[in-house]
Amino acid sequence: MKVAIVGGGVLGTMHAWHAVRRGHEVVHLERETEARGASVRNFGLVWVSGRAAGPELATALRARELWERIGAEVPGVGFRANGSMTLVRTEAEWAVAETAAARPDAAERGWRLLDAEAVRSVNPALRGEFLGGLHCARDGAVESRVALPALRAALEPSGRYRWVPGREARDVREGAVRDDTGEVHGADHVVLATGAALGGLVRELAGPLPLRRVWLQMAQTAPLGEPLSTSVADADSFRYYPAYEPASLAEHQPQPPVAAEHKMQLLMVQRLDGGLTIGDTHAYAEPFPFDEVEAPYDHLTEVASALLGRPLPRIERRWNGVYAQCLDPAAVAYHATVTPGVRLVTGPGGRGMTCSPAIAEQTAEELSW
Repeated sequence: MKVAIVGGGVLGTMHAWHAVRRGHEVVHLERETEARGASVRNFGLVWVSGRAAGPELATALRARELWERIGAEVPGVGFRANGSMTLVRTEAEWAVAETAAARPDAAERGWRLLDAEAVRSVNPALRGEFLGGLHCARDGAVESRVALPALRAALEPSGRYRWVPGREARDVREGAVRDDTGEVHGADHVVLATGAALGGLVRELAGPLPLRRVWLQMAQTAPLGEPLSTSVADADSFRYYPAYEPASLAEHQPQPPVAAEHKMQLLMVQRLDGGLTIGDTHAYAEPFPFDEVEAPYDHLTEVASALLGRPLPRIERRWNGVYAQCLDPAAVAYHATVTPGVRLVTGPGGRGMTCSPAIAEQTAEELSW
């Protein structure tokens, strides 16, 4: 078959990966010269911990398996099975972690609750004050800024993959995509993986969608100077991931004002260069601000420093990003045939980097690629 994919982010790239690996020809369009959306503005986390039981957890576990296979085949994506540690500093946080660790599916998730000494044994870089941590052995990480070019480079030798950056799709219909240079790309199947770009052609084809856009702030530091052997979260993560029964922590422990205002959690992952990506905030009401606010960075610095037990390295980069999130809590992503032969796949929310290999695999199986 011939497959046309519109959108050069991780979801579009994973659709290209599955199509080429199944023997099909792919033309892959991206309106920018390089993907610049949520796919390269995230932590690079393959984040199984905290996923809702059922399809979401199953998708994350399958994606984790696929990421490991892809990482072995394409070292440039920077996959490592480093796990994660969600640290708890209060009795209320410990109680939530203890309940999570006692879930019937805790072993499937790779969870185990550790005291402070055991946490430091797993991750010696954590020298701050805390009661313990919920360790998730299933979690991993990739290098989000370089993973997509590495995947495309691995597809090119097949002779069945054509990357077409700097082209915006203007007309999509069964059997063809016309870009803004006038070139028409014939295809048996068209996949629109346009991320948070929900206007223009997507709106014309699909109309109003059950999606919202989410704005967030993040940063990256200078090298830590030692390995951070797991990704790290603070217990505010319990407030946002469904497996932790978020209401239970909210009932017993209010967030600090800045964290509550910006709907924050600390996530921290070490890049291959030794620097730390830290975040994040959440904003849901559009129009989103064009400027970044400093108070959340102050909060992240304070919390990260307290967990590390020393000052956070100097922040060298700050950025914001927007992703699309499906409003149906039971859906991992939004899938719809918007016109015959044209499939729209978007809205995985904060699960995009984690789940994209499995979401794309689902598309491939449904379309009999």
